[in-house]
Amino acid sequence: MTSYKLLLYNRVVDKKVKQKDGSMPLLDHLRELRMRLIVSVIGLTCTTVVAFILYDYIIEFLYNPFTVLKGDMPDKNVLFVNTIFEGFIIKIKVSVLAGLIFSLPLHLYNIVKFIFPGLTSKEKKVIIISLISSFFLIGFSAYYSYYKIIPISIRFLTNQGFIPENVGLLLNFGRNIFYIFQFIFATLIVFQIPILLEVLMVMDIVQRKTLLKIAKFVVIGIFVLSAALTPPDPVSQISVALPLILLYFITILIAKVFRFGEG
Repeated sequence: MTSYKLLLYNRVVDKKVKQKDGSMPLLDHLRELRMRLIVSVIGLTCTTVVAFILYDYIIEFLYNPFTVLKGDMPDKNVLFVNTIFEGFIIKIKVSVLAGLIFSLPLHLYNIVKFIFPGLTSKEKKVIIISLISSFFLIGFSAYYSYYKIIPISIRFLTNQGFIPENVGLLLNFGRNIFYIFQFIFATLIVFQIPILLEVLMVMDIVQRKTLLKIAKFVVIGIFVLSAALTPPDPVSQISVALPLILLYFITILIAKVFRFGEG
């Protein structure tokens, strides 16, 4: 058999195997991965362009939490730039970060489509339920951080207990805008941890009794993680840590009700 016929035969065999058990040969996996990466890059580029066009609305959204300080400022402006280039650089950074956030559903879809063929029916159900729960927690954590924690945090950090009465505020535009970005993004990330734990228990990778045994260490770890991911003030850190601790124990309770993670 010539090399050409052998190659053709292998392709036919690979195709039959793929049709029979749903598996894919390595080259097809690589092609699929390349296609998913290309789609994700194109999606990120498009959403970044959209974010650049909608920059004024995004900046207004990020600026709004600082309006609580207008009564404390001698000028109507609350945030200031230090250089002539700062506004342009911030516009590029904000557009890219907002584009990344806008394109996250597409990236998640590509990841799921890539790994789904290799999953069992039980694992597929777990992934679907986890994604739905994840989007719910994303919405809750974004609302909670933006409307509840951030205004309290700004007021707390700028009160006269920390800033003397005869000292004025001169807040940098870029640093404080990214303070809001950093806080919201950190909250979104840490609020996904309960979903990850639930998935690990459903797949019997982690046992429920183990999570109960290490609960006190987890509580300490949550406070450390909150301190590392959120801006350096105790109000922000505690406001993120307490709901996360509550979600941790709710996750264990759900696992007990539905008998997940019993080994």
